Amino acid sequence: MRIAVVDIGSNSTRILIAEREGDRVTAELFRRSTVTRLGAGVDRDGRLRDDAMERVYATLAEYSEAMDEHGASERLAVLTSAVRDSANGRDFAAEVESRFGLTAHVLSGDEEARLTFLGATSERDASDTTPTLVFDIGGGSTEMVIGAGHEVDFHVSTQAGVVRQTERHLDDDPPTEAQQRELSDDVRQILSDAVPEERRRAVRRAIAVAGTATSLAAIAQDLDPYDPARVHGYMLSVPEARTILARLAAMPLAQRREVAGLHPDRAPTIVAGVLIFLAVTALFGLEEIEISEHDILRGAALGLSSESPPADAR
Repeated sequence: MRIAVVDIGSNSTRILIAEREGDRVTAELFRRSTVTRLGAGVDRDGRLRDDAMERVYATLAEYSEAMDEHGASERLAVLTSAVRDSANGRDFAAEVESRFGLTAHVLSGDEEARLTFLGATSERDASDTTPTLVFDIGGGSTEMVIGAGHEVDFHVSTQAGVVRQTERHLDDDPPTEAQQRELSDDVRQILSDAVPEERRRAVRRAIAVAGTATSLAAIAQDLDPYDPARVHGYMLSVPEARTILARLAAMPLAQRREVAGLHPDRAPTIVAGVLIFLAVTALFGLEEIEISEHDILRGAALGLSSESPPADAR
C-alpha cells in the first residue's frame, strides 16, 4: 500500500510518502520538511497562534498536492507537543482533518515514544538486546526512549525543545555565553529530573532522530546540498558537536543561515538544539551517537496504518 504520513511538530511540518508491505517500509517515495514554528508562543500563552496555524495550513496544501500526485491511499497526521500543550490544540487537529482529508492523531507521550522508537529501530534485528536510547529533540519537547529490539522499556517527554528554550533564554543575536549557560543549566535540570540514574547507566547505544540531529550530521560533513544517504547512519562524536556549537553560537543569525548543511529556517533555533543535544549526551555519558533519518514518520507508517498489527501482536 502507498501511505502518506504528516508530522505536525512544534518547529516543523514534515511529510513521508512511502510504500509499505506487511511490517516493512519498502520504499520512500517523497520526503519533505518545512519549518512552520507551530509552537511559537505556546510556552508563554498556552495557545496556538493564528499566524502559526496558517503557516501549517499553507504547508499542508502543498503536501496535499504531493499526496495526490503519488496516489497515497492512506493519509495520516501525527500531532505532538505544541498541540498537546495548547488550549486550542484539539480544534486545530479537527481543522487539519476536515480541510485536508488526513486522519489526525494527537499523540500521547506513550504513543509518541513507541512510534519514535519503532521508526528508529525498524530495520534492526528485533532479537538485539542492547539497551538503546532513541532521542528526538523537537520544537517543544525532547523525547527520550529506552528499549531493546523493537520494544520500549522506558520513555519520557520533557519540556525541553528548541523553540521553547530559544524563547526562554536566547535573547541576543548571537546569544551570549551567559544565555547559553542558562539554557544548558535549565535543560540539564529538566533532563536529570526526568530520567532515573539506573536508566542512564543501562544505555549502551544511542540513536538521534529529527531536525537537530540530522542538521548536525549534515554540518559535520559540509553537505550542500543535503544528502539523506550520507546523513543516515552517520556517527557523530561529542567533540564534533561541541565544535559545531562553538562555530554556530559565535555567528549572528544572518550568517548562520548560510552554513552548509543547515537549512536556513532552522538557523534561529539550532543553537538551542545543539545545547540540548549535548545535554542529552552528557546525561547518559555518551561520546558517539548514531544519526538516523528513520524517525516518527516511519514509525507512524508502520504503527498507525489501518494495516498495522495490533500493538500486542508486534
